[in-house]
Amino acid sequence: MTRMVTAATGAVALIVGFGIASVTGVRWLGGIALIAGAIWCGYKWWRTAGLLRAIIAVLLFGIAFVISHPLGAAIGAWPSVFLVSLLAGALAYAITPQSSDRQ
Repeated sequence: MTRMVTAATGAVALIVGFGIASVTGVRWLGGIALIAGAIWCGYKWWRTAGLLRAIIAVLLFGIAFVISHPLGAAIGAWPSVFLVSLLAGALAYAITPQSSDRQ
């Protein structure tokens, strides 16, 4: 269960961060939401999946954040954010097994 919650939290952090930045017009405020989500998820992944997988999962969300910008120009901002959030969450879920599955 923790595995799914953590991946979903990372995806929601991307969406909420963008939403905060869009609604307030203050980009750094959205960035705080992203960073808070990354810290929380990174800690959870570290505890359940190990340091290397935690780093990779956090990097996936960072890459998703970067990719969402040019993709947003092509398909629209919100569709882009939802798409990269879904993909990053699914990939993070796939690479971060529960601690009992860890090798």
